[in-house]
Amino acid sequence: MELLTKILLGLFFVTSVAMVVLILLQRGKGSDLGAVFGGGSQSVFGSRGSANFLTRITALLATVFFGIALSLAYIYTGARTPTSVTDIVTSEAVVEEIPQTSGSGGDSELPQVPE
Repeated sequence: MELLTKILLGLFFVTSVAMVVLILLQRGKGSDLGAVFGGGSQSVFGSRGSANFLTRITALLATVFFGIALSLAYIYTGARTPTSVTDIVTSEAVVEEIPQTSGSGGDSELPQVPE
């Protein structure tokens, strides 16, 4: 299970970096980064073809990204250990009672507060 988690985390990182790069390369309404790499009418995909290609690849990477994120969330919640006091108390069936001290305070180990 630990190997699967490491593989999914690696794919998660690669997918997120690829998504950032592809989103920055897409043609915006104003000036864009795609024009820097020859995104004009003489590009490999044509003047309109690169937008469709990049958006489809971005949509595919976004689907993979969310799928991996949900898988990692499922793995981490399935192998969850109690981390807080409330988790530990609610997971244990036996709760010890707190011993009551007498109100006189004559035999108590704590020092008396002056009145």
